[in-house]
Amino acid sequence: MPPMRLRRVYADGPFGQIHFQSAGEGRPLVLLHQAIMASGQFDNVFAPLVEAGFRPIAIDMPGFGLSDAPANPPAIADYARCVAPVLDALGVEKAAVAGHHTGALVGTEFALAAPERVEALIIHGPMIMPEDERQALTDDICGREKAFAAGPEGAHFVHVVKIRDWLANGTIDPERMTDYVVQAMQAYRLGAYWYGHAAAFAYRHEEPLARLSVPTMLLTNTGDQTHPWALQAREMFPHFAFAEVEGGGIDICDQAPQEWAQAIITYLQGLA
Repeated sequence: MPPMRLRRVYADGPFGQIHFQSAGEGRPLVLLHQAIMASGQFDNVFAPLVEAGFRPIAIDMPGFGLSDAPANPPAIADYARCVAPVLDALGVEKAAVAGHHTGALVGTEFALAAPERVEALIIHGPMIMPEDERQALTDDICGREKAFAAGPEGAHFVHVVKIRDWLANGTIDPERMTDYVVQAMQAYRLGAYWYGHAAAFAYRHEEPLARLSVPTMLLTNTGDQTHPWALQAREMFPHFAFAEVEGGGIDICDQAPQEWAQAIITYLQGLA
């Protein structure tokens, strides 16, 4: 069965047009994707969220998907400036916000900048790590992304597939893997291929987490590369709610979409 498709809309933002997908009604829930993907990351969680009475609002952050790119590499706070214009365009005063990896950092910054507009924050993938690990990841991932270039006979497409297939341990079918390549190439086409991870690895998450005033849940899955960081954040911020999905990896929204969505549904329904 194909994933649920939402209405596609544009709003004017600080870096040009912002593309997003939204359901027509329900309790508003902003979804913020990981780099290098786009709002399509959440294709397979839209249906369970809508069925539970939520209104997913999945945003292509600037430079990803169909949103215009910033003229210069942005910081996480710059990405966060794309959320309010989308809510304004929909006439939504307040929404829950769920972010995955880079999107989790963006959600944190939006909750700090406009707490009156955030019903609750779900953070999947806090950025808490030693500086040597941060530098190693920056050199590796950002270095490879900055050097990424189109090759003959679509060799760069194959390169993306091989990396993503390795990260997913072969659990993502070829049809869905095609979506991953398309989303990555949208960022490459806009010259923003490396922007998201560069902003993420430059972001120190501990102090912003300590300043959050909105209800917050840490969400993780045991196979995610960020899982150890989530466990550390749980120790540092025991007042945050915590939920854990078994297995998966960075593609948990496809590997266990029902379980991932249900963790968010349970938390937000509990708040209500």
